[in-house]
Amino acid sequence: MQTVDVLVVGAGLAGLNTARLLALRGLNVMAVDRRRSLSAGIRTTGIFVRRTLDDFDLPERLLGPAIRDVLLYPPSRRSPIRLTSERDEYRVADMAGVYEHARHAAESAGARVVLGVRYDGLSAGRSVRFVGAEPVGARFVVGADGARSRVARDLGLDVNRRFLVGAELVHPIAPGAAAPAFHCVLDPRVAPGYLGWVVDDGRHAHVGVAGYPDATCPGIRHLLDAFAADAPGRPAPAGPVERRGGPIPVGGVLRRLVCPAGLLVGDAAGAVSPLTAGGLDPCLRMSELAASVAADYPRTGDQRVLGRYDGGALRGRFRGRLLLRRAFAGIRSPAVAEAAVAALRGGAGRALAARVLFGDGSFPDVGPRLDREQPVR
Repeated sequence: MQTVDVLVVGAGLAGLNTARLLALRGLNVMAVDRRRSLSAGIRTTGIFVRRTLDDFDLPERLLGPAIRDVLLYPPSRRSPIRLTSERDEYRVADMAGVYEHARHAAESAGARVVLGVRYDGLSAGRSVRFVGAEPVGARFVVGADGARSRVARDLGLDVNRRFLVGAELVHPIAPGAAAPAFHCVLDPRVAPGYLGWVVDDGRHAHVGVAGYPDATCPGIRHLLDAFAADAPGRPAPAGPVERRGGPIPVGGVLRRLVCPAGLLVGDAAGAVSPLTAGGLDPCLRMSELAASVAADYPRTGDQRVLGRYDGGALRGRFRGRLLLRRAFAGIRSPAVAEAAVAALRGGAGRALAARVLFGDGSFPDVGPRLDREQPVR
């Protein structure tokens, strides 16, 4: 049986970035994923915010045009609120390309990435079982296996319990067909507890909805199709349509993220903004802290190292967003949604919306970049 220092289960952005950082520190790292291709089963729109673009070196060729305008629509779709930033706030990435880029970066750093391998649990002695493949011995296991993480359960760590479920249509558009903007519709009839959205990456339009599972009757895909039929800012579709979707944890960072056998990153750790449901920025930032702990603890055996990955302390940064999430979840009728958008038209409301959409804060603030000498390129 082969043995590695760290086994990363899940080759999404959080898992691959963690694997890369660990390999840069000289560890023997393997990352596995049940998908045979990283372009399969994509669940995220791929919206990167300005803070991520400033702090992480994403390839320009994989990013769509910069977006400065956000339009907020009430259920009536009339008179949207336009918020315009002086800076480039959003860019939508080609996520299949981003994942392949992250895989190449991890492998270039020395990590081994193995696809088509399904995790099947932990055995005694910290060996990791796989379906139809030989087990692997690991000194430490990183769970990057998504919102409903099985690794979290096997390690005895906390699991996500509050979810939105999202669905999205992606279709080709004519380049330069319209000025880039981010269209957001607050309408509980199609997105109970969240938003409908339309945004493009310069080549594809992304039309999506998300909501609480108990309120998405007759089903999220039916709600998406209804929304897409007349979504604002949606160009006429052309060519084949891709569907994406999946659960989005919105309960905030989990409290118990780490134990002597392993830790959690990305969606598995609940590293998603409870308010905006954005997870790409926190997954990259938390993977840096996770990599430092996953590298230092197996080497030293010092329990104090695990304390650096304290979910309770990290969770404190989400308190305001958790309160706003509860308020957002309470908007369950079109009349209330119309009133909520009307309240944002005033100066104080616009300032609050701009702070949420264009704010300078990042989560979590984990100090200096671990790979400052060798950025992702």
